[in-house]
Amino acid sequence: MIEKGAKTLSNAELIAILLRTGTGKDNAIEVARKLIMRAGGDLIGLAGMSIETMCGVDGIGSTKAIAVTAGMELGRRYFMQDSKIEKLSITSAEMVYKTMRPILKDIGHEECWVLFLNQANYIIGKEMISLGGLSSTVIDSKIVVKKAIEKQASGIILVHNHPSGSPRPGRADIDATDILRKGLETFDISVVDHIIICDDRYFSFAEGKEKIISSGETNWI
Repeated sequence: MIEKGAKTLSNAELIAILLRTGTGKDNAIEVARKLIMRAGGDLIGLAGMSIETMCGVDGIGSTKAIAVTAGMELGRRYFMQDSKIEKLSITSAEMVYKTMRPILKDIGHEECWVLFLNQANYIIGKEMISLGGLSSTVIDSKIVVKKAIEKQASGIILVHNHPSGSPRPGRADIDATDILRKGLETFDISVVDHIIICDDRYFSFAEGKEKIISSGETNWI
């Protein structure tokens, strides 16, 4: 890494640095490869893997599993602070899905986030406004309106996840969106979209459809 830079290293090599050591028969890189394979072959799976599951890989104890989990969480927090999509004008629900999926994927509870937009649809703020249980979260429209006014936003995009496996909106989601839309209209602030994320798919209120994103392809339902 010192000679060529971190970008030249493979995922297994980067994880091996966190692991530090291997086993009697496997070096740290080989143990890292096995860990990635246990996670389904990619970092997204690894980010959602529990410490207990990591410890099921030969050569990985709780200390190493904690180090890897901490590294993945740091990456998640970095993405939350510095997303490249924030430097672009939001033109589709898929753009929002791609920037919010790493934040909302593989968490066992609902979180509701608000993206605050200026007149050109650039993101000028991003904030979690509520955290719920396995099947619901409460959207306080007064808090969202207050924050939108403070940020001088022209529009907002509501984003939350469904751990249940289906991104289809429930009655509570529809009602909360309507209440928020009415509250923001008073201040000439629009609800551009409400997007529900669920693993490899999402539902957009603005587009009125569910979309599957997998293997680089996009499919409508």
